[in-house]
Amino acid sequence: MNFISTRGGERATGAEAIVRGIAKDGGLFVPEVFPEVSEEELVRMLAMDYPERASLVLHKYLDEYEENELLAALKEAYAKFDDGDPAPLVKVENGMYMLELFHGPTCAFKDMALTVLPYLLRKGCDILGIKEQILILVATSGDTGKAALEGFKDADGVKIMVFYPDDGVSKMQKLQMCTQDGENVNVVAVKGNFDDCQTGVKKIFKSEACVSKLLEKGVRLSSANSINFGRLAPQIAYYFSAYLDLVSSEQITMGDKVDFTVPTGNFGNILAAYYAKQMGLPVGKLVCASNKNNVLTDFFTNGRYDSKRPFYRTMSPSMDILVSSNLERLIFELSGRDGAVTAQRMKKLSTDGRYEISASEMKNLSQEFYAGFTSEDDTIECMYEFFTEYGYPMDTHTGVAMNVAVQYSDKMQDEFGAEVHPMVVVSTASPYKFPQDVLYALTGNDVKDSFKGIKRINLLTAMKVPESLKALRYKTLRFKASVSADKMFDEVLKFI
Repeated sequence: MNFISTRGGERATGAEAIVRGIAKDGGLFVPEVFPEVSEEELVRMLAMDYPERASLVLHKYLDEYEENELLAALKEAYAKFDDGDPAPLVKVENGMYMLELFHGPTCAFKDMALTVLPYLLRKGCDILGIKEQILILVATSGDTGKAALEGFKDADGVKIMVFYPDDGVSKMQKLQMCTQDGENVNVVAVKGNFDDCQTGVKKIFKSEACVSKLLEKGVRLSSANSINFGRLAPQIAYYFSAYLDLVSSEQITMGDKVDFTVPTGNFGNILAAYYAKQMGLPVGKLVCASNKNNVLTDFFTNGRYDSKRPFYRTMSPSMDILVSSNLERLIFELSGRDGAVTAQRMKKLSTDGRYEISASEMKNLSQEFYAGFTSEDDTIECMYEFFTEYGYPMDTHTGVAMNVAVQYSDKMQDEFGAEVHPMVVVSTASPYKFPQDVLYALTGNDVKDSFKGIKRINLLTAMKVPESLKALRYKTLRFKASVSADKMFDEVLKFI
């Protein structure tokens, strides 16, 4: 299968799209056509384990990767997850389910892709005959950074450098990154927010001078952010797996539609669900859940994307984003796959901070998506009530998603009298990654120390504490650098 840029005629193979990360014109790579998963294949997937299901989905896009080798790599990656199931589906009540994606090495959903991406990148380089050292640049709002560092630590021929917003991640996320093991890793704080980090990384990718200077030193750039299709593709698989688990447990019949609610920042996770639907998965509505930084809610409501607005630091920091990079892929589809229109809109976003879509595009958008947001207080209340009623603790991002899922369900029933499909809420992180905020939501108690928060949540919930988070208390802080956004490339040069 070939891939094309969202901004023009540039074409690439799957291996090229993964190794390059981003198109030369600044666009994102998307599949030239969406491959189909037939009903017969869905039935066959019922008996498969998670790596086998993921292999079938990924090979539809990455057909130049040898199928048995891909499966072996997926089995090795997902063997690092707890309890043998990387993406368990938990029933809360009739019609409501949690898709738990936090059982990997760094306790967040990013592990679902970033344990696989090192193989996809290394194999892609082999397919293309690339001998230069690969430098992976990552902008993170918290979880991607640690998952990428863990996935690529001590990988042959690869270095990885992560930029995160100073004071824009949780204490636990910062500890996870800044104590990272590995000889080929580097972590730098940026004075600003996530959008400053993301813009800085994109500028380096798009700058011919930066790329040339790195090539002179025998270094080729790639990305582990979800702008890289190799990051996005493994996420498509868990939507298929969740659906199949509902069928195999007789919660639904094959062909029934299912809704998904996804806590959304950079738009990659919910876009993966949209891609699954394009491949033939019976998805009903995709519910886009935002926190106080509700730029996406406004876009889905009125068709205007406007990033010129106040930026808020919240208890769900991985969603504190005003420029959602992966939305460009959806904009491309809405425009009828018009690269020129998409490029024009992304240019307006860069220069003016805003753009609009047409009325007909808006109509199509509303058929596929619903969007809502929730305040900090309402998120806390939702987390508390859910734990009180069901004994289920959730992290702050999942709290946002649950609150919006309830909003959507109430609206469909009260305003439209519509029958609501079964709802799967995507749970993206362990509650232990945000212990102080979770403890406050569940008990009203504040603690200053993250590890005391972990201990108290464990006593309250009896939920197992991940060993990787326990060990952080005794690890040495390795990375302390902090720079302004205009100095990011200087740090890159120092690192290599």
